[in-house]
Amino acid sequence: MINKPPGQMTWRPPGASEPILHLRLSPYEPWRYYKEFPEYVLPDPPTFSDGYATFIALLKQKWQVL
Repeated sequence: MINKPPGQMTWRPPGASEPILHLRLSPYEPWRYYKEFPEYVLPDPPTFSDGYATFIALLKQKWQVL
């Protein structure tokens, strides 16, 4: 993972029906599916929810959860 300033994460951005991890690098950007940020994506173990490993890693880097 690349060490950049912390961004924001959410599991259900406005208008989404399914809880899937979305990211944005600043509050002024639109939410984007986490796999659109390959520099941050980590593989999930088989029993984890899609995006959970990435979520935990970014949380440790002080990303904000909304």
